[in-house]
Amino acid sequence: MAPAIAAGCPVVLKPASATPLSALLLARALADAGLPAGFLSVIPGGGGTIGNAIVDHPDVAMISFTGSPPVGWAIRQRQPHKEVALELGNSTPVIIEADADLETAAAKLAASGYTHAGQSCISVQRVYVQADVLDRFRDLFLAAVAGLVVGDPMDPGTDVGPVIDEANRDRVADWIGEAARGGARVLMGGEVRDGLLMPTVLEGIDPAMKVSCEEVFGPVVGIAGYGTIDEAIALADSSPFGLQAGIFTARVDAALGWARRLHFGGVLINETPTFRADQMPYGGVKDSGNTREGPRFTVEHMTERKLVLVNLPR
Repeated sequence: MAPAIAAGCPVVLKPASATPLSALLLARALADAGLPAGFLSVIPGGGGTIGNAIVDHPDVAMISFTGSPPVGWAIRQRQPHKEVALELGNSTPVIIEADADLETAAAKLAASGYTHAGQSCISVQRVYVQADVLDRFRDLFLAAVAGLVVGDPMDPGTDVGPVIDEANRDRVADWIGEAARGGARVLMGGEVRDGLLMPTVLEGIDPAMKVSCEEVFGPVVGIAGYGTIDEAIALADSSPFGLQAGIFTARVDAALGWARRLHFGGVLINETPTFRADQMPYGGVKDSGNTREGPRFTVEHMTERKLVLVNLPR
């Protein structure tokens, strides 16, 4: 919305069907701040009805979609003559080298793996740890996760609340069960308590498991060991997604070289890949999308260059 206003582009905003209130409150705040009438229209409703009508309307020159890859790429295919900016999912990986600050990494990843109950495109989902420090990191990470407060998301003291609905809670629980049947160990969580799926830590994940190759969008983090950095990069790149990834190591010079090999839109070194600042060129590759968000980059997407040539008379 902010880049659209900056670029002078009127907007029709369709919020997610399950969460319309924040968009309506945003529209009210912008109107109170003086946004001209008609500049913003908010239309709640279903994707198959309202969403499709907006996508197909001839007066809509650009579509910016945040959501699932199947829906996003279907929009892109259906409207080849429109500008379609896609910010889709991720299966966020982090590589932990043996020389990393393990205490800092464990604390940062425990927070960023479970904030919003893991319901962020860049919530940490996969952690690959060099085998020599796997035991030490595991202990630190489990202790950090055990310290998280689970409960009512309206309580300021809560760290981990519920997922969006019961259907998704049950889906995530099924994925945990599938991983366990496939050989992963549930080190913590995995159960539903008072209606909430508890923060879950898995060890021994492999690329074929849904908790690795798909976006969990729930409070689940999987851990696996690796031998060489080449193996770690291959594991991180094994997912069809490529939004953001992380590396923790004392060798920043080496990490810059590894970052070139990771096929992601963003690589964060000694920082959780859940971090983002609005001015960053935030976006992904592969199934994670085709755009870069951030005011300057989004304004470029929302506008067209025009050449005006003037031959001045004498």
